Amino acid sequence: MTPETASQKAAEICRMAPVVPVLVIDDAALAFDLATALVKGGLPALEVTLRTPAALEAIAEMARVGGGVVGAGTLLTPGDVQAAVDAGATFGVSPGATDRLLDACEEAGLPLLPGAATASEAMALLERGYTTQKFFPAEANGGVPALKAIGAPIPQVKFCPTGGVSLKNARDYLALSNTICVGGSWVAPKDLLAAKDWDGIEALAREAAALAG
Repeated sequence: MTPETASQKAAEICRMAPVVPVLVIDDAALAFDLATALVKGGLPALEVTLRTPAALEAIAEMARVGGGVVGAGTLLTPGDVQAAVDAGATFGVSPGATDRLLDACEEAGLPLLPGAATASEAMALLERGYTTQKFFPAEANGGVPALKAIGAPIPQVKFCPTGGVSLKNARDYLALSNTICVGGSWVAPKDLLAAKDWDGIEALAREAAALAG
């Protein structure tokens, strides 16, 4: 898969909803019901971060949910890419970007949302063909003003800001012309997960999905 095709497919996934849930899952037994609630609430694109031992099994469980598109976040190495693909991930997200990681995703045919924090990083990815990128960590890097400033000289790149994005500031990011969607964990808080409050999570998803309006 070429970087241009990968970026186009990543953009299509990002346009499915204004928010991509960023999910840290400790118990894969909760994954199917969690994905079902989020998809029912209007958030079909789901990012499961590879930060827990349960992550790959959770991806496999979520991949069974109709209407959902499940990706793997925190991709750091070619090994992560292969493990994510084997588990059923259909897109990937990384906090940054290296040539080895980009090569692995392209060879595996995995659309990637590569991370960039500076204009130079965004330009390097654009030079390779990635027009859809992740702005990370968004708030720590200056938030909305910083992303707006980067967009002025590099309008070709659309971003999914992640890191410190919440219901309070998501709409501000989404108002930027270079923001395609946002990534956030607030739609699946740990207390609701622990309580298996799927109705509560679905309600949070609906609230997030409505940010597009």
